[in-house]
Parts: sequence; C-alpha cells; structure tokens
Amino acid sequence: MEKRLVLAIALSLLVLLSWSALMPKSQISDNKGVINNKTQLQPSAQQEFPGDQLSTLTQPVLDTAKELVKFTQEKRDIIFDPLNADIVEVVFKGKLEHRLPLKTGFFTGNSKLFQQESMTKEQISFVCQDKNRRIVKRFIIPKDSYTIDLEIQTKNLSSSPITLHPQLVLGRLDLSSKNNQLRYQDILLSNKEKTLHLSAGKNFTAQDVKFIGLRDQYFCVILEPVDIATNAYVKKISNQESEVGLLGNELELMPGAQIGHLYHIYLGPQDLKTINNIKSEWSGIIYFGTFDFIAQLLLQLLGFFYSLVHNWGWAIIILSLAVYLLLFPLSLKQMRSMKEMQILQPKIEALRKEFKDNPQRLNKEIMELYKEHKVNPLGGCLPLLLQMPIFFALYQALMRSEALRGAHFLWIKDLSSPDQLFVFKDSIPILGNQLNILPILMAIGMFIQQKISTVKASGEAAQQQKIMSIIMPIMFGVIFYHMPSGLVLYWFVNSTLMLVYQMRMNKQK
Repeated sequence: MEKRLVLAIALSLLVLLSWSALMPKSQISDNKGVINNKTQLQPSAQQEFPGDQLSTLTQPVLDTAKELVKFTQEKRDIIFDPLNADIVEVVFKGKLEHRLPLKTGFFTGNSKLFQQESMTKEQISFVCQDKNRRIVKRFIIPKDSYTIDLEIQTKNLSSSPITLHPQLVLGRLDLSSKNNQLRYQDILLSNKEKTLHLSAGKNFTAQDVKFIGLRDQYFCVILEPVDIATNAYVKKISNQESEVGLLGNELELMPGAQIGHLYHIYLGPQDLKTINNIKSEWSGIIYFGTFDFIAQLLLQLLGFFYSLVHNWGWAIIILSLAVYLLLFPLSLKQMRSMKEMQILQPKIEALRKEFKDNPQRLNKEIMELYKEHKVNPLGGCLPLLLQMPIFFALYQALMRSEALRGAHFLWIKDLSSPDQLFVFKDSIPILGNQLNILPILMAIGMFIQQKISTVKASGEAAQQQKIMSIIMPIMFGVIFYHMPSGLVLYWFVNSTLMLVYQMRMNKQK
C-alpha cells in the first residue's frame, strides 16, 4: 500500500513539475536612446464586448518602421513607443537580464499620433493635438524607485463640448504556446470587496476597482487610479493575445475646459519587502496559489536566513534543516512505522502461506496482527502526505523568487536554473546538453534509503519491492532533473537528513 501511495505522489509531482518550455530571448538594439524595431505587432480585429465600452475603443497605431525610445535607468530600461505614448517593454537589469513585454502599456485609446515633447532624467512627456483637443501624457519616473506617476491632461480646443471615454490599457499578455512565461502569467483585480487573481484566457469585467496588475514569473506591473471611478476589464482580443485595462465613466468636456487624471504605477520585481515599502495593499500581486500562506511564510523565513548568512544557497540549506526539524516528529513516526512493519513481516509472510487460498481470511488475520501489535499500516504514508503541502508551497515560492536569479552557490551559477556542472556540445536523451549533478545525487540517496528502509519480503512481494526501489529514484531524478537548482538543493538536503537518521535507526536494536 505504501509503495502504491508513494508512486501516486510521484506521478502527481511529475504532472506538476516536469514541463517547462524554452524560448529564445528577443533582441533589441540601442542607438543613443532610440531603438529601431522591425517587428510588426499585428492589431486584432475589433471585437464586441457586451455590456461595456470596449466595442468603441480604438487600436494603437502600429508601424513596422517606427522608432522606439529607451528611457534608461540603473535598474531598468523602459522602452516607449512615441507614436502611441505607451510602453512596449521593460528590460530589468542586474545579475540576469529580464524582459517584461507590455506591448501597449498605458495606451489611452486615442487614435491620434503623439509626439515626444520632452525627456529628462526623471520624466518623459508626449503630446497629441488637433483642432479639437490637446492631450499631454507625462510619465514621472524617479531614478531610485520602481514607482511611476502618470499624468494625463486633456483640453478642449473647440467651440463645442466633446465627449471623452477614458481608457488606460495596462498591457497585453501573450497567450501563444511559444511564450515561455505563459504558465506564470496572471492578472490581479482589486476592488472594495476582494482581490481576484485571474487567468488571461477569458473575458472579465469588474466595477469600482482600486487597482489592477499583471505579472510574469519574476516581475510585475500595478496600476492604481487616483480619485477616479473606473472599471477594469480583461479582454481576449485574439487566440494569441489578451488585453488588461481600465475604463472610466463617460465625461463631457466643455469648450476651453481642461481635465487631468493621475495614476500611480509600480513596475518592478515581485519582492514583498519592496512592494510593502511602497504600498502594502499592492503586495496582493504576490500570490502562490492554494498553499499561498505556507509559501509566503517559507519565503520570509528564507529571506531571514539570507540576512544572517548573505548567501542564498546556505539560506536554502538552513531552511531545509529548519523544515526538517519542524517535521521531525512526523518523519520519526514514519520511520518507526516502517521499522515495525519490518519486524512483523515474517509473521505476515507466514500468514500469506497459510491462507494463500483464502484472501478474505488472510486480510482479517493481517489486520488482527496489526491490532495486536498496535501497528498502523498507513503510519508510514500519512506523514508523507502531510509534508506534501509544504513541498508544493516551497516549489511555488522558489520558482517565483526573483532573488534567486543569478545567485551563486558552490559550482551553481544560478539557483533559479538547473545546476549545470557540465554543458555538452551535443544533446543527450533525457539529460539534454547539460549534466546536472544535484538531481543525480538526490536519486542515489533515495535509492540507498529505499534499500535500507524496505520491509523484507519474499516471492512476488520481494520482486515488486526490488523493482520499486529502482524505479522510484529514477522517476524522482527525472522529475527534478530540469528543476531550479535551489529547489533541488532543498530536497537533496532534506533527503540526506532523512537518510542519515534512517541509518542511525537501523543500527538500533
């Protein structure tokens, strides 16, 4: 029964963990702050969206020969399209470069062409004017912060009232299978009642929102209107793309009148401390699914250990030790249950021979034997099940930890990627073109533990145990082979601690 349960857990892990798509990074060239972009972003055909204003909104102007403007800062480069006065992409610098494509970030739904008005070290503005109106968009971008203030001013230059339909696009998400960030993308909508985390693949609207956000694996963008009643929308504009944005109430602007709107923006890493220092409400963007509470706790604990040792590898090892000690009573119960099963195994084998032609009587006698010796046959399985939520939570936390990107430990150059002890010129089946030593060491340790903890049996049961003792380590080795080395390091340390204690228990009479 234990072997079947462990196999079921392993298969569940395989489904959860073993796939990760790879995609080459897009290239962008710099020419004194101006970037030539020859890739055309195809606008989708206008779609009806019942019950809101989206059917009347215009698409951004997209030009194959357009020039993009790079706003350079120490921590990031913000790539603007001056024709639409929107953000195409953000390039985050550091140990490893990361690109967050917004495509039409902060597009205002205006079909008129903008022009760049001015640019300083902490500000860039765009203007659009015809005979009826003048629109100014000003991005105020402090150099030492991940925040941005966006001011949008509209003035009626005509002699008649004009009707405004305020819109602000947060960004567009790539839904294609080629997008290696697809599995990490989600959307945040927060109003007075609750905070929602949504998939980008379905249409959705929400009224009276406080702020909205979208994120990939490591970075995010959050948009909050100031003193403006707005609704939020998620609109799938094609099979390959979904748009997220805000819609304000319809306004009438009298001749000569001017109106301004202000938005607060966060554009940076999914780091709880960083976001909390700016606005604690926005920390809702950091979400790890079903086991979010456990994941948040483990991530903060990991950050505390890092503050002590100043190395993420050692912090993960200390975290693994702390979790092991916390769960030690469960692990001890599991090991003792397996040891008790080993002691009873000769008697169980004798019962199997005696009642081999009477399965019902055999099961009854075995259960009586367990009851007599106060042994729970599930005692070795239940502790393992109770530990799985911690593992799943830690998996989500480490997979999204921006701090691990480019973090070194021993031979490992990046704890957010496989450890890559060696890289081969040619690809090898299963291994690919790299030799990851941690998953192999983990599988070897699991094989040894299986050997020393296996309940002795004979006949068909013994043959099954022998097969499982080989299959299980190989299966887990394959599952973890392409996982981030930080996660494998945690599991390897935890498995090694369990192996050491198992060997100690085996020496006791």
